[in-house]
Amino acid sequence: VQLQAFGGGLVQAGGSSRLSCVVRGCTFSAYALGWFRQAPGKERDFVAAINWNGRTTYYADSVKGRFTISRDNVKNTVYLQMNSLKPEDTAVYYCATDRRRLYGGTDYSGTSLYDYWGQGTLVTVSS
Repeated sequence: VQLQAFGGGLVQAGGSSRLSCVVRGCTFSAYALGWFRQAPGKERDFVAAINWNGRTTYYADSVKGRFTISRDNVKNTVYLQMNSLKPEDTAVYYCATDRRRLYGGTDYSGTSLYDYWGQGTLVTVSS
């Protein structure tokens, strides 16, 4: 399984950016997907997740109302639309696939729940 993330870069505070992550090598539509981020010197934190059928989404409190996760099961791609960006959103953003097939629960925030990860893409928000 391979994940490749696109997007990121330098954005001014208050601006927007969209990340994409293409997944190859698995039954994309059977697995939830997540976005995590890691700022310098900090742990990798949960940002958002979308369940396998795209009907349910979950967000960290710090991004709720500003970020939107979505998926396209035809293009095998998961997206993260980021609006009203803040300097504290600066981090390397990672996409990941849930290790649990057709998972119907509500627990998506732990890094150990995901088995394959993208290479990460840097988002820098300037003040």
